[in-house]
Parts: sequence; structure tokens; C-alpha cells
Amino acid sequence: MNIIASSQHGQAVNSGFRVDISHGERIGRVSSEWFSRPDDERFLSLTELYDAVKVRADRATARTVESRAVRVEASREDAERLSLIVPGQEAPIAPTHWSFGQLCSLVGAPATYMRQLPAPLAGINLQHGLLSHRAELVKTLETEDGRVELRAVTGPDYGRIWDHELVAAVMKIAGNGTGDTMWKVPGMLDWATMMHNPFVDITKDTTTLYASDRDVFLFLVDDTHPIEAGRLPNGEPDLYFRGFYCWNSEVGSKTLGIASFYLRAVCMNRNLWGVEGFEEISIRHSKFAAQRFAHEAAPALTSFANSSPAPFVAGIKAAREKIVARTDEDRESFLRKRGFSKAETGKIIETVLQEEGRPPESIFDFVQGMTAHARAKAHQDGRLELEAKAKTLLEKAA
Repeated sequence: MNIIASSQHGQAVNSGFRVDISHGERIGRVSSEWFSRPDDERFLSLTELYDAVKVRADRATARTVESRAVRVEASREDAERLSLIVPGQEAPIAPTHWSFGQLCSLVGAPATYMRQLPAPLAGINLQHGLLSHRAELVKTLETEDGRVELRAVTGPDYGRIWDHELVAAVMKIAGNGTGDTMWKVPGMLDWATMMHNPFVDITKDTTTLYASDRDVFLFLVDDTHPIEAGRLPNGEPDLYFRGFYCWNSEVGSKTLGIASFYLRAVCMNRNLWGVEGFEEISIRHSKFAAQRFAHEAAPALTSFANSSPAPFVAGIKAAREKIVARTDEDRESFLRKRGFSKAETGKIIETVLQEEGRPPESIFDFVQGMTAHARAKAHQDGRLELEAKAKTLLEKAA
């Protein structure tokens, strides 16, 4: 590993560094985004992403109207080409696929069924639903781009956080996201050498900056300043780097959220490997969502970006040093007292034995065994429960 400088966050590198991904969790959230995004939803810089989501917000109009005042006009061709006449808007509004589903949900009609109906019949059903809608008021989001389009229909208390607001908050700490600050689109793990190379060209295939007509998602790392948190059994340094991803939907398809963590590598498919210290906050788009974003989410992002990794490193070292079992009886007793079945206890101990070449002794050994065993579980609920136990155990050791 070629080290060229140092920083408060770790050692700067100009090539790559060897990692051991047999420890920690594997998280597939970014990979799922990477697999599902077409080229027109992939952006090569935060500036490009910001410009795209800001333009559509600038063209948007939000209004709260009485549901019974909305008029539905049907096209004979396609139920999704229904148009709406909304008070305050002279031109007919065309619902998007997403807002049509929201509209159906709002009035209690199954969207899949409604899309199968002839347009006039679907229009009659929607009109009836709007006239009898108990909440009386709805909030619409309209965008004018050649034609007037209905992007969202929500309840009147929906607290919109604009996608560009989240991107702008990230840009305050990450600049363009391409390497002008320590935060950047991640590099890539070479499976042949187990070296994580931070310096990979940002292309449509490698970018982790995404936006569609209904959401935004971005993932950035500081992978040029690895953090050493103790030594591996072979004597090499156990290296981590810091990362975070965040998401939002200004049209109501998901909450706003930010997840921060330490990780050891990112592979070509954008899976996160060797994740430790995972923390997540989310904000529902309720009435005071914008205020909560300003007072909670944005400062939390800045705090993580500027914080020292010392507490994380100290926690890992403390867990490595805290010996809790020296005999087979100790190991079994340690896990059984924490609610593990006899079968699970045996699998966790065996996992550590296979990966480390010795049975677990320290808190850190047991934590790694739990997270490794969690990766083998078929059901997500089981994985999350086991990972939560591991996280609690590690926190108590710090």
C-alpha cells in the first residue's frame, strides 16, 4: 500500500489498500439501487444531480384544493391518460403513473384494477371517490414541462422536503462528489487481490448518484483515508473507511433518510462489505418534516462528516481486548445467556473457528461470528435480529 499523506480521518493513499471483508456485515441497499437504475437516472456528479432535481422543483406548483372540486376527464385510449381539472389551474393536468396510483389510493380504489378499466369507467369511479372523499382536502404537486403534469397527490398535511434540498445539504460537505473533497463516489474492490482501489473513473456504470421522477438516492465514501482499527490475525492492519447514503422522495414514495457507517470495501455491483457501526435516521413527510430536516438530518450529516473516528476505533479495540471466554464451556455459556439457541450457539462458534482458525475469545470475536452467521440466514428478519444483537454487544464493550 502506497501511503502519501495523513489526515485526522486516517491515512491518504494514491493506489489501493488491502482489506479483509470476512468481518462485519454485507449491506445490499446500494447494490439494489445500482441494479434498478436506467441510464437516464444515473448522474456523474452532485452538480449534475442537483441541477436536474432543482429544475423540476422550479417548474412545480403545490396547491391544496377541495377534493370535490377536482374534475376528472377521461380519454378513451388509456386510463392512465385521464386528465384532471384542478381549481386554480386552467389547463388539464395529466397524472403520472405514480400520481395515478396515489390518487386511487387516496379514494380507496385499487390502482391495478383501475388501470385495467376503460378510461371513461375509471374516470367515473375516480370522480365518485373524490366527491365522497372524507378528508375533503388534497395537496397536489404539478409540474409544467411542455404539458402540465400531476406528479403527486397527498393528504393536506404532507410535509414536502424537496429532493434538491437533500442534495444541497450533501454538497455542503461533499462538493461535487467526484474527489474535490474527501467525499466521493466510491472506488472498487479487486476480488483477485482483495485490494480496494479508490481511484475508479466515474461513469454511468460506476456512479452511485441517482434520481428518478419520484426519488433521489446518493452514496458517497471517504475511501482515500483508510482508518486502522487494530490488527488482523495475520498481523496486517484492519482497515476501514467511512461512508453514507441518503434518500428522499418529494412526491411521497418514501421517507427521507440518512445512513452512516464504516465499511471495508465496495465491489463492482456496489455491495458494501465489512460494514460496522451502521446508524440510520429517517424522517416521514409529516406536517413538520421540513423543520425536522433542518434541525436533525442536515446537522447529523455534517456532524458525521466532520467527526473524528477515534470513538469507533476505541470501541473496536476495546472489543478485541475484552476476553470473555477461554473454554468451550465459557463460549457456550456466553451465547446461551444472550438468548441464542444451542444450534445457533454452535454455528456462531464454528463460523469463528473456520474464519479465524481459532475459537472465539473476545467480544469482537463473538460479534464477528454473529454477523457472519447472519449473512447465511435466508430471511431478512432473522438477519436483522442477529445483527442487532451483535451491535448491542459491541456497544456495551466500548
